[in-house]
Amino acid sequence: MASEVHMTGPMCLIENTNGRLMANPEALKILSAITQPVVPVVVMAIVGLYRTGKSYLMNKLAGKKKGFSLGSTVQSHTKGIWMWCVPHPKKPGHILVLLDTEGLGDVEKNDSWIFALAVLLSSTFVYNSMGIINQQAMDQLHYVTELTHRIRSKSSPNENENKDSADFVSFFPDFVWTLRDFSLDLLAEGQPITGDKYLTYSLRLKQGAAQEDYKTFNLPRLCIQKVFPKKRCFIFDRPVHHKKFAQLTKPRDEELDPKFLQQVADFCSYIFSNSKTKTLSGGIKVNRPCLESLVLTYVNNAVLALAQIENSAAVQKSIAHYEQQMGQKVQLPTETLQELLDLHRDSERGAIEVFIRSSFKDVDHLFQKELAVIFDIFSPLEEEVKAGIYLKPGGYHLFIQMLQDLKKKYHEEPRKGIQVEEILQTYLKSKESMTDAILQTDQTLTEKEKEIEVERVKAESAQASVNMLQEMQRKNEQMMEQKERSYQEHLKQLAEKMERDRAQLLKEQERTLALKLQVSNCITSRFLFFCFLSILPDHKLSVAGRT
Repeated sequence: MASEVHMTGPMCLIENTNGRLMANPEALKILSAITQPVVPVVVMAIVGLYRTGKSYLMNKLAGKKKGFSLGSTVQSHTKGIWMWCVPHPKKPGHILVLLDTEGLGDVEKNDSWIFALAVLLSSTFVYNSMGIINQQAMDQLHYVTELTHRIRSKSSPNENENKDSADFVSFFPDFVWTLRDFSLDLLAEGQPITGDKYLTYSLRLKQGAAQEDYKTFNLPRLCIQKVFPKKRCFIFDRPVHHKKFAQLTKPRDEELDPKFLQQVADFCSYIFSNSKTKTLSGGIKVNRPCLESLVLTYVNNAVLALAQIENSAAVQKSIAHYEQQMGQKVQLPTETLQELLDLHRDSERGAIEVFIRSSFKDVDHLFQKELAVIFDIFSPLEEEVKAGIYLKPGGYHLFIQMLQDLKKKYHEEPRKGIQVEEILQTYLKSKESMTDAILQTDQTLTEKEKEIEVERVKAESAQASVNMLQEMQRKNEQMMEQKERSYQEHLKQLAEKMERDRAQLLKEQERTLALKLQVSNCITSRFLFFCFLSILPDHKLSVAGRT
């Protein structure tokens, strides 16, 4: 079996150069080699942040000490997706295809597309991250599953297959989350838990979540639960001290922590024993030539899906440019409607130039056609204006009807893209100035319509006056009520003050009277004493005096 693989080391399968994804012809030749008997493949892919030890795990799975790049610098070494086909160590008659990806978060590369392709091509998908499971990882997994669905939808000729959610989920691989350099205690509610329990705990939903919480917290977790029905979580301690590990460009097992080595061995054992053969809808087992076809199909459709997203954004940019130019150039009301239409054509031309500069692989000019469909709303209108159709009574209403017909025609136009209603509403909003101009420059309204409009304005003005008087009366009543309450409160406080003053005055009078009585009593006592002395005999006075 080993002789049938002919790979002494990994080879780049999908190149990522300047944001462009391309399948490597040399790697495709290895996959296209037909062997007898036909050998099924087990495809294991790993993704995660760069500098988190993905390649080390992949070399262990390949049974080699080196092979996949083990760069120790900040810049990641793996560009795109690298492939290494080796004989499966536990499944005779099978080939183990190892796919190592460039690091997520490398600013030089478009990592989400690499992520999505790894999901599509693998039968076991490993997400490698540092530390704990966090919300950022949940959001990234959610985004990539949506992106994967879009690429898958473009790759399948059977539309009903993509509408069947059960069949859609069936092509997703088994999911393994590897947590590196985990330093926390594995506890939940005070009890020890396994890595699998930790993953289950992290995927729990918020009960009774509000709409915003549902979108940001519950929805990513629901998506992960749905598309990855089989999930495992392996936790790895730090292999050695981080400064020492940075110096180990070619780490040897004897230099690593024995506990870490046992965790790596448990992980590899699980992958070898439980990774299933890559299988397509209908139970078709994938072999190397079939895997080659999948690579070409998914890469091509990933480019198309990327073009769809980029070109939808280009359409939005062009419409925004159109609105900006019309806002700067148009001074309402214009002298004529034709002047407004001329300004529209100049702004439209500039908007198309913006789209052409911003577009990306606009296959068959589908998005430029979408833009043309939007701008062509004015084409029939312009022709009818030149023919004088709106230069008669009721012309404004005819104009509105024409817009409604063109809107209906736009909805019926096929292949407009993925943001049909959003683009239409944005464009119609940019036409509000045109609608106002038509109304202001329409000289063909009937006198009856003008009279009705005048009467309506008068009635609205009269009603507004009545409403204003009623409001003034209501406010005046409120002010009078408040004034009366203030007056009564003032009287109450004044009465209370007078009562307090009266009580205080009585106290002062009583105190004064008491003092006067005390003085009077004292004087009377002294007077009586002297009177008593005056009637006594002289000798008694002397005795009394001596005494």
